[in-house]
Amino acid sequence: MVRNKSLSVLSRNNVRVRYAAALVALLIALALSRRLVPLLGDFVAYGLGFLALAFSGWYCGLGPSAMVSVLALAVLKFWRIPHVHTLRMATPNSILGMLVLMAVFAAITVMGEARRRENEALRHAQGELEDRVRERTAELDTANQGLRHLTARMMQLQDDERRRIARELHDSVGQTLVALTMNLTTVSADLERLGQTAQKVWDSLALAQEMNTEVRTVSYLLHPPLLDESGLASAVRWYVEGFSERSKIQVTLEVPETFGRLPQEMETALFRTVQECLTNIHRHSGSAVATIRLDRTPNEIRLRVEDRGAGIPAEKLNEVVLDGAPGVGIRGMRERIRQLGGTLELQSNGSGTTLEARLPTAKPSIAAASEAAA
Repeated sequence: MVRNKSLSVLSRNNVRVRYAAALVALLIALALSRRLVPLLGDFVAYGLGFLALAFSGWYCGLGPSAMVSVLALAVLKFWRIPHVHTLRMATPNSILGMLVLMAVFAAITVMGEARRRENEALRHAQGELEDRVRERTAELDTANQGLRHLTARMMQLQDDERRRIARELHDSVGQTLVALTMNLTTVSADLERLGQTAQKVWDSLALAQEMNTEVRTVSYLLHPPLLDESGLASAVRWYVEGFSERSKIQVTLEVPETFGRLPQEMETALFRTVQECLTNIHRHSGSAVATIRLDRTPNEIRLRVEDRGAGIPAEKLNEVVLDGAPGVGIRGMRERIRQLGGTLELQSNGSGTTLEARLPTAKPSIAAASEAAA
């Protein structure tokens, strides 16, 4: 809660301060009265007395207001201020005027005390409301942090499952298809003299070989073995070559010879980002060329993917960059990079799109990455 340094707050729990403030207000009113009464008339003294009493009622409380009322009445009637009458009340009108003045002072005191208590109640309610807001904010932060932990865990499990499926396809189905191909090859050699039958066997052999190739391709796309065996540079180079051959898009890959290995989580995140970028270029951009750059410095890893396509429409780009509501692919890339403490930036115009991901060389913990993202 913001600290309020107003007089009412400073004097709230200090009786001496309240009485002193009320007395100072009265003394100031009297001093001004001595200066102004000769110039403006007797009403100035009464007006300044009302003002001092109103200040006391508003800020100082019932006791100080009562003290100021008594002193003000005494001073106005006994102290010989120029043009102000002394104690002589020779007529009933003077007595009546004194009673009216006392009633007005009492009314000001009561209204000031009521307003002061109302303000105190409002300050107390405001403090409780701010405490509740802080509690809800802390709960929301805790929930967001838990959600980020869950997202990181889900992505890790997804990568592990992909690795397992790729291994199973390669080790079981792939080996079975190899054996089937060998058997069909043997049978086809024996049946070459049987024209039509031999042709069907050859067709079956071609289908089996095609199936074997597809299984290997799916296995490699799910999780290429090169990513674990040789590192990110080799896996990206292999993927880019296959992508260029299939899509007829000319992809230029720039990777330093000394790029080296990275932690497994970083290599997986960067490889998946390259996959998603090239898929988007093939599906949406219409670009005939693309450029991928991988750089490494002592402090960070930088991935930059560019194309020369139609770009992303302005309204869609605003949703992606400003509103944080991208498609599933971009959201997945951003979340992977953010979980590793990095950033992902997207720029686009009518002549192409550029995506740049940066990862710190020293990978933070999941908790630290979550706090940084918050």
